[in-house]
Amino acid sequence: MIQIQDKQILIDGEPRVVMAGEIHYFRVAREEWAQRIQLLKDAGCNTVASYIPWLWHELPDGTIDVTGATRPERDLAAFIDLCAEHGLWFIARPGPFIMAELKNEGLPFRLYTEHPEIVPVGWDAKPTPSRTVDYLAPAYLEECRRWFGTVLPLIAQRLQPNGGNVIAVQLDNEIGMLAWVTNSPDLTDHLIADFAQWTAARHGGDAPYPLSANAIRTPAEAEAGVLRQDLVVFMRDRFRRYVEELRTMAEAQGVTDVPFLINIHGTEGGSGVPFPIGISQLVDTYAGVPGMLSGSDHYMGDMTLNTTTDLYVINAFMDAVHGPGQPTTSLEFEAGSGDYGGGVDNQYDPSTVDLKTRRCLAQGNRAINYYLFAGGINPALEEPVGDGNDRISFTGERHGTAAPVGPEGQKGMTYAATARTVQAVTVHERWLSRMHEEHDDVQLGLVLDSYATEYHHPDSAVMTEVVEDLKRHRGAGPRRALVRSMLLGGYRFPAVHLQRDVPTGVVALSTGRHLSAEVQQGLVDHLTRGGGVLLLGRLPDRDLEGRPCTVLADAMGVTGADITWGRDHYFPSAVASGWAAPWPETRVGWFQALEHERGDAVLHDVDGAVIGVDVEVGAGRAILLATELPSDAGLFGRALRRLGATPGLEFTAGVPGIFATTSATADDQRMLHLTNISGHHNPVTMTLDGAAVGDGPLVVPPRTGVFLALGLDTPLGRLEWANAELTEVGEDRLVFGPPLGGVTRVVLDTVPGTEVVATVGAEDVTVDRAGDVQTFTAPGGSPLVLSLTVT
Repeated sequence: MIQIQDKQILIDGEPRVVMAGEIHYFRVAREEWAQRIQLLKDAGCNTVASYIPWLWHELPDGTIDVTGATRPERDLAAFIDLCAEHGLWFIARPGPFIMAELKNEGLPFRLYTEHPEIVPVGWDAKPTPSRTVDYLAPAYLEECRRWFGTVLPLIAQRLQPNGGNVIAVQLDNEIGMLAWVTNSPDLTDHLIADFAQWTAARHGGDAPYPLSANAIRTPAEAEAGVLRQDLVVFMRDRFRRYVEELRTMAEAQGVTDVPFLINIHGTEGGSGVPFPIGISQLVDTYAGVPGMLSGSDHYMGDMTLNTTTDLYVINAFMDAVHGPGQPTTSLEFEAGSGDYGGGVDNQYDPSTVDLKTRRCLAQGNRAINYYLFAGGINPALEEPVGDGNDRISFTGERHGTAAPVGPEGQKGMTYAATARTVQAVTVHERWLSRMHEEHDDVQLGLVLDSYATEYHHPDSAVMTEVVEDLKRHRGAGPRRALVRSMLLGGYRFPAVHLQRDVPTGVVALSTGRHLSAEVQQGLVDHLTRGGGVLLLGRLPDRDLEGRPCTVLADAMGVTGADITWGRDHYFPSAVASGWAAPWPETRVGWFQALEHERGDAVLHDVDGAVIGVDVEVGAGRAILLATELPSDAGLFGRALRRLGATPGLEFTAGVPGIFATTSATADDQRMLHLTNISGHHNPVTMTLDGAAVGDGPLVVPPRTGVFLALGLDTPLGRLEWANAELTEVGEDRLVFGPPLGGVTRVVLDTVPGTEVVATVGAEDVTVDRAGDVQTFTAPGGSPLVLSLTVT
């Protein structure tokens, strides 16, 4: 039985962390399936995931082979059953779209020729450059019904509640992604007719623009702003209806009592900044919908200051839109070396997979699917199409050259690192599966419509202006300064969905010129009630359609001029005053000069123009920093403290690169998540809720992450503190890895009536006892493990 509750995944009543790896059975010879599955199991994973490609299973005559009658690699049930024989769960991903670097994104070629009406055109009726289709076109849905009717019965028979090993089924993949990346909405005649009906209902029968196909595909400038916003909201609803159609088809084939998954796209060019575009597009398909889970799909390369910031935002924003019990997951979690083209073009540090995994688990991810875990060979198409390789994929013969397991089944350069990571998660699963990140009194503002930027007509000035403004200012802020500064300052924070939820405490929001009247009024209401707001960016004075809207500015008593940009031979710089000081004069990318009726100026340019203000609004306080600032934990920390938000976790580090947070269970067990993404042995001194963490600096090795106990119930008693990570939890012993410093220190409140003894190889161990509390101190030399045994 699979249950989703309290942001946990319960399998047969036990909270679990699903650690999966993607193995494409259709890219691996059947006689090699067992070897790939065993490598995944040896790495510690408990689940296999795989796409199930329609393109591969359908033959040229239109028949569908899922039994292996034509090729042994088409025997889907045999692969799932083999995973079960190895004691592994299975996540089925049957599309219809699957992407996976397959041609037509996994759809059969014939769909496009037999049903030309499903093939969209975009702006100005130009053919779409991708292989997308109209998701709700009747002919397409009927074809999907036929595909699901063939493949899903095999999966239904193997569902975990039915005694099998399938624990989840993904519906389609990266829905809406192709239209976003090409800025080419799916404007078929069928969709436009649907849009016309929806628009009439939305605007009470009086549409603000013509509803003809030509008027939608080539909008007039006067109506372009409203049309853009309407199209975005309409497509969210249309994607919801598409997923409902697929779910109905799946349930009709017996797929019930397991979660349905939605895979959210959005990273681009190694950046996670645009990821919430996918959340915006797909939010209505899963958020708060019983039986649905969402998962991230992210590719961002090495773990850097940027990647760490982006991952935090991705997880926080995903969680912000969820229903109360829905956990976050990752359905495509980048694994491997990054050498996707097989030409040694990239080489990620092996520690990257560990650092990323720990970051996501610290924020409450309950499932991670390493993609791609094992590479393979792309089989030839049954019917050549003359496209240069005539294989099912555009990547050539070998596929997954970057994976921890290579195309020929060899262990890759990141296999060992991936295995170490999964094994660390397994040791801590009993706690990680139930823990929630602890938070300070600050929330990162999510304005979902700020990510509704997937469509804009390239010749529309108003559409382009709004989209470019939103892209420049949203999320983590220009240069990621808002979120990165908060993280480096020790703040632990969630996000708040400002278009749905009432914020509390301090709201930190990066904002541009365009912000809806509803969100502006919500911020004013929050301030009036006594809340705090930290704004980074331009003062909002337009709504999302491009019309004047100064609700927030009027409440603050602030007006703003046009932006002054840095340019050749002009280097705008900011100077702090009041509580913002001391802060050195600092070059900025741009600033907006402000006039304010009340409050204090806290930032100026070097010529005296006010570019940062602190004003009271009702019983609350707002701070606006209207300039592109670099990250600075000190400056942003002073702003947040001025607004009443103090970090419970405070630390000083040798060099930037330490990130820390804490998580806890409902029964008060607690863990410190500590990572060092720098290349230095980084000493860090920490306090938590005013008390020192440890008895001296913790020296975190380069590119290292650890889970540290802050009160964990173990078979030997309550582990109050350890400056080393657990590597084994047995019924009669605990084993620790290398300490973060010269010696290992463990504080254990032992079970009454028992005695615990300790050894570290041949080294001496000092034991101090106060009642049932024993403190073990051991030299940090080889073998750098502390074993505890009940006697």
